[in-house]
Amino acid sequence: MSTLLEQALLRYDGLPVAERFHVHARAFSAPLSAMVARTPMGVVADIGCGHGLLSTLLALEGPGRTVHGVDPDPRKVAWARRALAGQPNVRIEEGTVEETLDRGAPGRFDAAVVCDVLYLLPEEKWAGFLSTVRGLLKPGGRLLLKEVEGDGSWKHRKALAQEWVMVSLLGRTKASGGMALKPRAEMTRDLEHAGFSVREVVDLGQGYTTPHVLYVAEPSVP
Repeated sequence: MSTLLEQALLRYDGLPVAERFHVHARAFSAPLSAMVARTPMGVVADIGCGHGLLSTLLALEGPGRTVHGVDPDPRKVAWARRALAGQPNVRIEEGTVEETLDRGAPGRFDAAVVCDVLYLLPEEKWAGFLSTVRGLLKPGGRLLLKEVEGDGSWKHRKALAQEWVMVSLLGRTKASGGMALKPRAEMTRDLEHAGFSVREVVDLGQGYTTPHVLYVAEPSVP
């Protein structure tokens, strides 16, 4: 475990056991450090921040960052705020990405990180979601989108089963009628149709039982 991750997890020691377990499971099942390493300094939006672990890592790794986490789940937002109390460069809000834009944030972010969020939405809402995220970014801003790849592998099938348990059985993850996992070529096309230029597609599945893929993109120049 890296020193940065240890420091981040310490922030959650005061939470109930079930919440700590969820955060620790997230820490060791998702390549969050790879996202942090590619995230620029400046003002960063963490869309669908959940318990705020990625926001915490971003804030601790770069004191020059200001991190704005947003999530529609009031329960997770409450735990995130409790864990991050006293961390000066993080703010956690309850809401959606559309509400973030409505609060006067268009074009103000240097980067937006979206980690395992898109697949929870119905596919017909993906284009609107991605376009809204694009509207948050400054010219030349960076989107870091981490999704599970629908590659037909056993890791893909395991990921679907795991998410069914978390969403439908345990209710630990809040979904909005989604659960689609796409191949990287299709995901790249979706980003391009939403007005992004994809700069990098990174396979982050090695060492994990989930086929993680990171898409690094910037708003296309008209």
